[in-house]
Amino acid sequence: MATAAPLFFQDVRTIVDVAVLLVSLAVQLVALVHCLMQRGPGFQALGTLPKGAWAAIIGVCLVITATGRIMMITMIGVAAALVYLLDVRPGLKDLSDGKGFW
Repeated sequence: MATAAPLFFQDVRTIVDVAVLLVSLAVQLVALVHCLMQRGPGFQALGTLPKGAWAAIIGVCLVITATGRIMMITMIGVAAALVYLLDVRPGLKDLSDGKGFW
């Protein structure tokens, strides 16, 4: 009975690691696709990084996350994608809907 716990722990840890990897890949992919579909002048109107910078940051982190080697870059990539999705995306949406200042 005592030897079953470490085996069960490894199975659960593997499942959790794969789930976290898939969620982080999905978040970064959604952010990258949305970024690539937007017009460049909207980023300048918001006063944020240019479109190319956002695409490069999220794209490089997505590639590193897909390899699964450097966990710190994966977390940085998820943070960058979430900043884009939660801060820049609503601003771009306001600009394109006609509610914004651009």
